[in-house]
Amino acid sequence: MVAAKVEGSPMLENRSAQPARPTSMVALSLEAVIVAVTDERPRLLVSLKDPSRPSIPSGPLDAEGDLTLERGLRRWVRHRAGLELGYVEQLYTFGDRDRRPDVGERLLSVAYLALVREEQPSPGAAWLDVYDLFPWEDHRGGRPESLETEILPKLKRWAGRNEARQARVRETFGVSPMPWDAIRVLERYELLYEAGLIAEHYIDRGEAVPEGLVTGTPLAYDHRRIAASAMGRLRGKLTYRPVVFELLPETFTLTQLQGTVEALIGLRLHKQNFRRLVEQGRLVEGTGKFSAATGGRPAELFRFREEVRSERPRPGLRLPGR
Repeated sequence: MVAAKVEGSPMLENRSAQPARPTSMVALSLEAVIVAVTDERPRLLVSLKDPSRPSIPSGPLDAEGDLTLERGLRRWVRHRAGLELGYVEQLYTFGDRDRRPDVGERLLSVAYLALVREEQPSPGAAWLDVYDLFPWEDHRGGRPESLETEILPKLKRWAGRNEARQARVRETFGVSPMPWDAIRVLERYELLYEAGLIAEHYIDRGEAVPEGLVTGTPLAYDHRRIAASAMGRLRGKLTYRPVVFELLPETFTLTQLQGTVEALIGLRLHKQNFRRLVEQGRLVEGTGKFSAATGGRPAELFRFREEVRSERPRPGLRLPGR
């Protein structure tokens, strides 16, 4: 964590005419939203420094030694978690005041999304199922029961006769006639927070969390909001960048590819339509080898076609609802 002074401009100061402005401090940290997919479950690496409230891994920038923020992130993740990060992209900078009461300065967190294949984490870290954090997001078995019986009725009571709130609920949660949009993860989380249906709504105010909330495992501070931002970004990225292949082994079956995409977007896809999209997009090529690990007829193994990156500007997959 790096701290820096933030002061008024000397060009605007008249020291003889007004008292000096108080000096404030700003601290900088790097947050890592590290995602893997294992056995068709999206997984998030968390720190268990406080086991009751897991947190996203966070580390400092070496202001002298790290040439870039990304190199600083890769360095401390390698040192602390024992992970070599592959795909990394900057997500967002989070800097709301009072977001970290344990830090004396105002904290700016530069968050990154990283995609890896799951490995045994270092002591003090663990992999957490993403849908333990966002249970309303997994629609692979249909709309979750808790969404229909608990969350939406409470949201409708919260909205009352307020037409703007009613519209937000319909649009954000795909209430008929609006379709479910998988990419709006952050908007759904923030609406639940505003409506008092998320544990962090109460924790942030120093209040007791009501019993009976069915809205997932809380994370420390605003880290579940950061994770929601990352999942929305990742779901959207699938439509125009071949990032899903960062989560797969070098060779894979089409069933593995489809299962990984479904795990990330939380929706089931029509098998033939999915394969037609992959074929039309020329995203993969056959290896001529087969896997007998499917339990039935051996399935052909494929690999990602690197050439697709230079063949068109948006080599991704279309998702339902977009």
